[in-house]
Amino acid sequence: MMEILSRISATDCVKLCHRVVDGLCGREPPCRSDYSTTWSLEEWLQLLDFLTSLFRLAVGNDIPDEEVLAKLSDADHSHAEAVLSVLRARWEEIRRALLDRTSSISSATLQDFDWQLKLALSSDKISSLNTPLLSLCLDVRENGALRPITMELNREEVSTLISSLEAANKVVLQLK
Repeated sequence: MMEILSRISATDCVKLCHRVVDGLCGREPPCRSDYSTTWSLEEWLQLLDFLTSLFRLAVGNDIPDEEVLAKLSDADHSHAEAVLSVLRARWEEIRRALLDRTSSISSATLQDFDWQLKLALSSDKISSLNTPLLSLCLDVRENGALRPITMELNREEVSTLISSLEAANKVVLQLK
């Protein structure tokens, strides 16, 4: 696969790899029309897939430079070094993009919240309660739409919610 990369100069290879990383990070990917005279459509798609997979695999699995160079053994030394230099320079950016992609697997995200503490003095069944209740309003973005969620929690439910959020926070911190 890498032998087709040698159809462009090492300098152009660096530019192409930076554009591939841009695409991986959610920005504008390389444009096929810029390289239509160099590669066929099939070669272009294979090359993009190879480079994208290489960058994801190298960063996602924290592969050392020697293993990356081994995967690039088909390319001449200057092109392999060009790909490796882009990988080193944009490592942290690729890692953040992979983490963002992983964390966005769940389509619902919390955008904002508001809370109020209320004291329920009585109910229709009991004349005197004096129970504190937490009114929690969550604004959740799901599939691009903002959806309000309102709930009322007693002391035990608030304690359970806090424990769940602390456990979720520990998992998120372990991912970083």
